[in-house]
Amino acid sequence: MLQIFHNNRCGKSRNCLALLESSEKEFEIVSYLTTPPTIDELKAVLQKLNIPPIELIRQKEKIWIENYKEQNFTEQELISIMITNPILIERPILVSEEKAIIAREEAKVIDFLKQ
Repeated sequence: MLQIFHNNRCGKSRNCLALLESSEKEFEIVSYLTTPPTIDELKAVLQKLNIPPIELIRQKEKIWIENYKEQNFTEQELISIMITNPILIERPILVSEEKAIIAREEAKVIDFLKQ
């Protein structure tokens, strides 16, 4: 079953959800802002995305700029920062059994749903 890491206040996330709903595929909405992923869940998503943690962080968010910008962190520390501050997790993320994408572009979402 597919999962979408969703923030209802984000237009890209709402657009992705609409594409998912019209696809007739079975999916689960992960409200990651109210229920952040565990360390293991976030590591699994990063592995499926095949990116380092820093690439999943929204570096223009106020929390990042005020507290973390221009500091060096280990990958484990970055994962902990995202779990503590889930607003920093890039969105939306579509996750399948095998892989995941940051689903900000409609064409990427459509291609992902075809698989």
